[in-house]
Amino acid sequence: MNLEQRIEAFAKLGEFFKQFNTIGIKKNEESEFNTLFFDAFKMQINRAQEYNGWFNKHNVLKAFESWSEALTLENLTKWTSNYNFNKKTNAKNVAIIMAGNIPLVGFHDFISTLISGHNVLVKQSTNDKYFLPLIAKFLEHYNTKFKNKITFTESNLTNFDAVIATGSNNTTRYFEHYFGKYPNIIRNNRNSVAILTGNETQKELEKLGNDIFQYFGLGCRSVSKIFVPKDYNFDSLFNALYKFKDIINYKKYENNYDYNKAIYLMSLFKLQENGFIMLKEDKNYASPIATLFYEYYDSFDDLMLKLELESEQIQCIVSNKDTSNFVKFGETQQPKLWDYADGIDTLNFLLTI
Repeated sequence: MNLEQRIEAFAKLGEFFKQFNTIGIKKNEESEFNTLFFDAFKMQINRAQEYNGWFNKHNVLKAFESWSEALTLENLTKWTSNYNFNKKTNAKNVAIIMAGNIPLVGFHDFISTLISGHNVLVKQSTNDKYFLPLIAKFLEHYNTKFKNKITFTESNLTNFDAVIATGSNNTTRYFEHYFGKYPNIIRNNRNSVAILTGNETQKELEKLGNDIFQYFGLGCRSVSKIFVPKDYNFDSLFNALYKFKDIINYKKYENNYDYNKAIYLMSLFKLQENGFIMLKEDKNYASPIATLFYEYYDSFDDLMLKLELESEQIQCIVSNKDTSNFVKFGETQQPKLWDYADGIDTLNFLLTI
């Protein structure tokens, strides 16, 4: 199976995914794959919340929608055209240890491994283990040569040549101990931040709300902290975020809001809150669910220096400043295929092991 065939397979998968989006699930009667796969995907999407309370239907559909937009023939060709696939040696066995904080969070590592021509050995998170085997069946049906390239395991990992592992700051210490002798990419906790100047439009701040609330703020690309200038007026931000007020009606989110608010109040922390999100001044980056940390800055240049020094804690930076280093408001959960987690070029790693 050559690169063009692998690209074609993932482009077909992207077309299939278009039937599942945040507007709703709509069957395309012309799809050649629906007889075998449409009902199975629909069932798993509808039942996802039974297995993981954070995987409500909207968030699962959002994940499928995002991947349908990424997996186009144009995007796949653009992504792979930046690499020399001719240098790759024989296929290696690449073990992937996946996180499960948001739907399909490990999918980029999965497709990167397969698009590079390697075999993938997947150890899924118990929080997200039903979609990827279905996707594998789709790929194997489309091109039978995938059948010998995808393996799932719940046992200890064996017979692999390289590792891609994602976990918490605690688990990464174990990953480094056990897998340090292999070629590896080991990722730990990161969070995303936004820089506000006070000159943002209402629309930009509403888009920031998507960056904050999408996936309940559980993703590494979710904005968990904002930097604001001295004397920043939070009224415009609260007004813009009001459109997301219904998130408090989701019980798991409400429970976290009530719990964290009680902890803060008992600890006599000063809070700003509006009934569904709390703003707390804090130097840390990882804020609890239903909490958005904020920190004041005096100078934009000094702030950039600080963020550079602490870059290992940051996944992406949101701002309306015109620079390639920043993500636009509302786009943190819409990464391109070439936007790599932790800034590590996964495909280059895979093509050079």
